[in-house]
Formats: sequence, C-alpha cells, structure tokens
Amino acid sequence: MFDNLSEKLDKALHVLKGHGQITEINVAETLKEVRRALLDADVNFKIAKEFTNKVKEKALGQDVLTSLQPGQLMVKLVKDELTELMGGDAEGINLSGTPSVILMSGLQGSGKTTFSGKLANYLKTKKTKKPLLVACDVYRPAAIDQLHVVGEQIGVEVFSDRGNNDPVAISKAGIAHAKANGFNVVIIDTAGRLAVDEQMMNEIADIHKAIQPQETLFVVDSMTGQDAVNTAKSFNDVLNFDGVILTKLDGDTRGGAAISIKSVVNKPIKFIGTGEKMDAIDVFYPSRMAERILGMGDVVSLVERAQEQFDEEEARKIQKKIAKNKFGFDDFLSQIQQIKKMGSLKDLMGMIPGAGKALKGLDIDDDAFKHIEAIIHSMTPDERSTPAKLNASRKKRIAKGSGTSIQEINQLLKQFDQMSKMMKMMQGGGGKKMMQMMGAMKGMK
Repeated sequence: MFDNLSEKLDKALHVLKGHGQITEINVAETLKEVRRALLDADVNFKIAKEFTNKVKEKALGQDVLTSLQPGQLMVKLVKDELTELMGGDAEGINLSGTPSVILMSGLQGSGKTTFSGKLANYLKTKKTKKPLLVACDVYRPAAIDQLHVVGEQIGVEVFSDRGNNDPVAISKAGIAHAKANGFNVVIIDTAGRLAVDEQMMNEIADIHKAIQPQETLFVVDSMTGQDAVNTAKSFNDVLNFDGVILTKLDGDTRGGAAISIKSVVNKPIKFIGTGEKMDAIDVFYPSRMAERILGMGDVVSLVERAQEQFDEEEARKIQKKIAKNKFGFDDFLSQIQQIKKMGSLKDLMGMIPGAGKALKGLDIDDDAFKHIEAIIHSMTPDERSTPAKLNASRKKRIAKGSGTSIQEINQLLKQFDQMSKMMKMMQGGGGKKMMQMMGAMKGMK
C-alpha cells in the first residue's frame, strides 16, 4: 500500500533524520523533494504545493532549526499535515432511518458491486444490522447474478426484479420489501458506466431524488489516481454525495486519490477496500494512513484486528497446555487460522513499524502457510499431539502425503520447538500479562 510514495518520502526526509546541520536551505530542499514525491504519486500540483508550503510555514514557526530532534519534528509535521489533507478524523456512516438507505454510485469497474457486499457483511458482523442488498444495475450483463452470488457468500438477502428495467421502481420496491420483512439497512447497487455521461448522471440523480437515502457513497478505484479525483468531482456536482469509498488499495496504487480527493470534493473517505475477500474492508482513519505512508506502521489497527480474533477461553486452554507441555500441532494450526482471519499477510506486515521498508521487494504470499497446513494435515492425531513421535519413517510418509520434503518437515519441527520453548518461558510472567492486557483491551476503540 503506497510503497513507492513511502520510499520517496523516506528518501526526502532522510537528510533531516540524521544528526547533520539543519538549515532553512535544506529544509526547503527536503520539502521540494516531498512535493516531487507527491506529484509522482499523482497528487494535483496545486494541492502538493499548498501542502509543502503549509509544512514549511509550520516548520519555521516551530523552530525546527533549533530543535534537539529537528528530523523527527519535521516528520511529525508532515504526518500531521497529511492527516489533515486526508480528512483529519475518521467519519462514521449514517445509519439513521427505518430502514437506513445507502445508495452506492461509481464508474463501471470500480468494484462497486463487490464493495456493496463487503459493506453489507461489515454492517451485519460489526454493527449487528440486518442488511438487504438491492440490485439496480439493469444494464451490465450478469450484474444481478453477481450481486446474488455475493449475497449468498455473506448470507445476506438480495432483492431483484429481472423483468423490470426501471432502476427507480426497483429501488423503491426494494425499500418496501425491506420495511415489510424487518430489514433495517438497505444497500442499493446502481449501474456504472465506462465514462461519466449525461444519461448515467440523470439516472443516478433520479434514483437519489426518489428514495432520499440517508447515505450516498461514491466508490472509486484508487489505482486510477488523479482521474479518480476528477470523476469524484463530476459525481459530487450532481449527487452531493456523503462520502467516498476507495477500493483496490491492496494493489499497485500510487496514492494520489487517497491523499487529494478530500481536498477536491470536501467529502470524507469513509471506507477502504484492502483485498478480494468479503471481510477486506476497513474504516478509513486519516492519521493511521498517514503513519503507514511515512513508514510508521499502524499498530492500533493491527491490535484491533487481533482483538477481533482473540478468544479469551481459547487462550486460557492453550496457556494450560503450554504449562503441561501439551501444546501440539492442532493448537498451532488453530493459531494459524486466527492469523489468516486477520487479513492478508502483506497488509498485516505493513502495519508493523519499519517492516514495510525491511520487506521491500519481497513477495509475501497469502498462501505462505499452505505447506505448513499440508504437513500438519498429513499427520495422524497422535502425531499432532506428540510431535516427538515423528521418526524417520513417519516423516517420509508425511512428506509424501503433503507434497513436501523431509527437510521442510525438519525445519517446521525445529521452528515449532523454538516457539514452544519461547511460549513456555513467557508463561512465568510475560505471557500471562500479555493475555490479561489483550483481555482488558478487548472491545476498546
């Protein structure tokens, strides 16, 4: 996420992070490189120039030149200004109304239909809502089928009327269906186009006028850079939407849309899409995104994801097994499943301060655990509970069954043994304290 921008900003600020002499001249030169990095990320020239001018003004006003840690102070100023540029505070979604009606808009190919499903899944699991998806894309082939498949994936009902080509009538009928059947959120997926045209704008405006949604969201592909910002402005002029959804942030995005869209349309980014899975959706926190862009990681989001998967009862059981030297491969497999539920490995690593830079260029595959899972699944229940029983003949059988080598099995056993010893050492104090801390933090925002 924003790897190229992060690298260029790091280089621009590098000279000020050292202990060399800091002058007004090299502060100006550094900010010139910062502006260049923003322009390379497809941020509008005017916005990039205003950004660096504000940072320079604040830097000189806060005596960066005479500070004991001028480099760190400059990084903080850049982070604060980036946060402000992207919206300042996180914005929630308006769920007033009975039912709450959310209108989705955007260009074709922006990921609007998929994100409608992600949002429904988010509201169902995180907000305990009962959402209804309404299929109003009557033009794109298989659009209705796609939404039905998405709805089936997440266990959310989809309302459609295949014989009706009037999206206004379908949306109104969908809301009536929701009221009659106890749904408290309605998400209306509308048609996109390959370009902004008058017909599309008139249609989405008619739907908006007819249903008066509590929330109108514009879905934009973050990989399209400045074009995404220009398209958002065109939509906003017609719809006056409430917020922006940035999709495909897990791809090779330059970051221009995320950084400058709020400044252009004066509407907050509310959610981001970070992967293909239905749970790959995050609330957009400008300060956390600014920290990630500057290589500071995002520990808060990492802890929040861990809390969602943290099971206190399961942790106690594992703690007892560790104390009795009974921690086996079934328990190890359970821990792997919890990590996988937290999201893509690349995204998780990007949340660890400094990890993004250290792992630059490495291809972190989400299937990295596959060979470990294959090895464990090829063991008998007895072998999983007592790894010490794995002799040469058993290892040969497991290697054949899992499609791996004996060397890979030996490496896994060595890593498992090291991890078991470390967890045993933590039992005395650190492990218990960590579990208590996670328990206390569970549910906190």
